Amino acid sequence: MNSPFTYKYTAPQVAEKNQPTLFLLHGMGSNEEDLPQLVKGFEKTHHIFSLRGPIVFNPGYAFFTIEEEGKPNREVFDKVLVYIQSFIREAIVEFELDFNQISLLGFSQGAVLAQALALTMGNELNSVVALSGYIPDFVKNEYSKRSVDHLDIFISHGDYDYIIPSQWGAESKDYFERLGATVTFKTYNDGHGVPPQNQQDLVEFLKNN
Repeated sequence: MNSPFTYKYTAPQVAEKNQPTLFLLHGMGSNEEDLPQLVKGFEKTHHIFSLRGPIVFNPGYAFFTIEEEGKPNREVFDKVLVYIQSFIREAIVEFELDFNQISLLGFSQGAVLAQALALTMGNELNSVVALSGYIPDFVKNEYSKRSVDHLDIFISHGDYDYIIPSQWGAESKDYFERLGATVTFKTYNDGHGVPPQNQQDLVEFLKNN
């Protein structure tokens, strides 16, 4: 693929026609090895692409830089969003993916991007999982958006998340519901992470969507 991203790809262990696909987007300081462990149960049935952010941010990588929490650097964010859109579209063609079964899962920075991609890609996506993220104001107010009334979205947050407040997750829920998306929103007795119950719930969501 003609892509600026380093990525990890696993093909379904049992090859059949029209199998679903997961695209994974990690958080700041992590890498492409992080999120696949959350969806190990899908390796038999799904194409799984885990992308590495293009920016070195020790001890790992980032997808974009921030001016302050909740305010991504707009120029960097705009570029990486377009790159991810292109990556998804190229992967669909090159790997002959079922374009009706495309899902995104992101944590923290990845969840910010997943929600922005939901708004800008519309019916190119089937479902989205956003763990501990938010929607930047410039995405809400300035981006050209497509319909999401077909979309199923799972949004979750830790009640004691002091990096990205849980209220921002609740605001994302309200925003997507106003646009007509079907949203599952859950909070957990946790900080900025993915506790076991959160993982179980997101897996159940993906199985049903």
